[in-house]
Amino acid sequence: MRNSLQTFGLSLFIVLAFLVIGIGFLFGIDNPIPWIMIAILLVLPVIHKKMTSRKFVSWDNSLSVGITVIDEEHQKLLTLINNLQTAVLYPTGESFERQALSELVDYTKYHFEREEKLMQDNGYPEYEQHKQQHEEMIAKVSAFLSSYEKDREGTVDELTSFLKTWLIDHIAGTDQRYSQFLQDKGVH
Repeated sequence: MRNSLQTFGLSLFIVLAFLVIGIGFLFGIDNPIPWIMIAILLVLPVIHKKMTSRKFVSWDNSLSVGITVIDEEHQKLLTLINNLQTAVLYPTGESFERQALSELVDYTKYHFEREEKLMQDNGYPEYEQHKQQHEEMIAKVSAFLSSYEKDREGTVDELTSFLKTWLIDHIAGTDQRYSQFLQDKGVH
């Protein structure tokens, strides 16, 4: 609802700006008001991009764990989080939002299983602690999903924020700890 109101407000502003421009030019081409409105309309996409770009996550080589398959899966997770963020920011419809959320949760579980198998197969000494973090994250997401069913709009912003923060912190922290261990075992 909130995002729909923001979109409606922005659309209304743009329509009114065009009306002001049209009416302003009726009073002469040298009238400054329509030119100011044109400048605002030209700057609006830049402002919007700056405001929304902070809501998306992007891959950075500092997040690399040096294992190609894991890095690729982490990049896909970031893409899926961004897909969900897109569904939240823009009125794409509840079905797109649910699909984006479902894909993200399913792929996260898939990734955790693959990552845990690599650690277990190679005797990673912190495997249990790492697996516990995964289980805690899945439990937290499950709680969000329950809340989502009751209050979709109120929950989804909090959920996307949690997912972005948790995943970046997890990749940059905990996942980096197994990186060298697995590489020493020949996993690349």
